[in-house]
Amino acid sequence: MKPYTPAPIKVPRFEEAVGFYTTTSRSKRMGKIKSVDTKPEILLRKALWAKGYRYRVHPKSIFGKPDILIRKYKLAIFVDGEFWHGYDWIDKKKKIKSNRNFWIPKIERNMQRDEEVNTRLDELGFTVIRLWAKWIEKDIADCVKTIEAYAHTKFHLRDCFDTPNDFTNFTPLT
Repeated sequence: MKPYTPAPIKVPRFEEAVGFYTTTSRSKRMGKIKSVDTKPEILLRKALWAKGYRYRVHPKSIFGKPDILIRKYKLAIFVDGEFWHGYDWIDKKKKIKSNRNFWIPKIERNMQRDEEVNTRLDELGFTVIRLWAKWIEKDIADCVKTIEAYAHTKFHLRDCFDTPNDFTNFTPLT
């Protein structure tokens, strides 16, 4: 029997005809937001490279195109932006003031898609690590320790995992 999967959340088109409005300056600002090669992502990649990890960036052959893929350890690493992927979503949802009919379904669909990607990669035998961008900016060393712990131990078999607090005292094997 297939596990229950909810229907994808419908996200309305962001058009004035549908009732959404944005200023030209806001549109320019939003257009400059990058989805790949963000500062936290580059920071993490440089730190991993300096530690000797070799990886692929956004491989098209892997479902979900992880931000960083370390094939040797079957690790799929995603660097998630807080707004786009719903960090602390219950509280943040209340703070969205404009175009709520677009942004709430949009972010909830992103969260739903993240779960789908996690499930599919898990079925393919990958360990999925999702790091919030602010964690990387705040403490890159702990994030790298988390990845090292997954690469060199069997911690990924545990059911509950709280990144990055689980591996703060981890010392990698050399």
